[in-house]
Amino acid sequence: MASEAEIRQAFREQIVAGQTLDSPFTARLGALMVERLDGSTTVGRRVLAWEGDPGTRGDLLPTRLAGALHALVIDGRDEGLKAVYPPNEVSDDALWSGIIHAFREHENFILERLRFAPQTNEVRRSSALLAGFLTIADLFGKPLVLSEFGASMGLNLNWDRYHHDLGGFLWGDPSSPVMLKPRWEGGSPPRAEIAVQDRAGCDLNPLDPNAPEDSLRLLSYLWADQPDRVERTRAAIEVARINHVLVEKGDALAWLKEKRLANLLPGTVHVVYHSIAWQYLPPDARARGEAIIAEAGSRATEDAPLARLQIEMDDNPDGVTLSLQIWPTGERRELGRTDPHGRWVKWRGW
Repeated sequence: MASEAEIRQAFREQIVAGQTLDSPFTARLGALMVERLDGSTTVGRRVLAWEGDPGTRGDLLPTRLAGALHALVIDGRDEGLKAVYPPNEVSDDALWSGIIHAFREHENFILERLRFAPQTNEVRRSSALLAGFLTIADLFGKPLVLSEFGASMGLNLNWDRYHHDLGGFLWGDPSSPVMLKPRWEGGSPPRAEIAVQDRAGCDLNPLDPNAPEDSLRLLSYLWADQPDRVERTRAAIEVARINHVLVEKGDALAWLKEKRLANLLPGTVHVVYHSIAWQYLPPDARARGEAIIAEAGSRATEDAPLARLQIEMDDNPDGVTLSLQIWPTGERRELGRTDPHGRWVKWRGW
């Protein structure tokens, strides 16, 4: 069981995340939990007796709790909580009173939601991914076969069905309801032709865009004072409803090894990609995944190449890395840096 100090430290991490990623309300929630959360409610006792790793690289306990509360607001289940949530401006005492009331009135719902790992599907990452896909298309000149690890609802499998403005380089469907315009630094990505021959994803718990409960779950993990993210995600969910993309349920590493990478298709480039997903694997699973991809890379040829595109955390505090590795050469380069939520991209290129 985690110590109380470790649990409160996890909420301090939430404060830093909110401050760094432009969500003052998320930072405020973290601060209130650090200062005021106690064992006077069943929810409070459950949180303070957390059995796993409550932190950012573990169970993301603060995100689970924030998501449960936000779901009550989005779904209209708790009008009192909604009245003290953004865009309303209230005192800390009023906000905390609303939270405690929700803990008591919706105890079973919150406790149930705490059992599940958070799932996000940050659509703005699609712009950084697009720059990577353009690079891959430019390098190989072949149709893409896409396999997304940790695809959630599959919103970032629809990256080519959005409209992108990459520093003035326009790409995609201008009539798309999803318009993405990250702050862009650096030159433009290659102006390559892209053809997607096949796409699929895998997730331990894939979300269905046609299921209202799944849409609510996905939206609830977005931060309550960032309505633009909520509206953008709603639009991407609508695109997913129209353009059904297969997201299989299961162990994504086994899916890669046994299904997607078992045979590389001549005349195409197979792209394995993931964004802020690899870090949540235990170390032994990460090692297994690296071995699976490397083994497939050893079978890659000029006619059937393999690429791995990823947006993941590293030791550099300047956002997260956007990197590409290609086979049969095995060469790997950092294409640039991007914000974890895709707000900006610092493009370097291949």
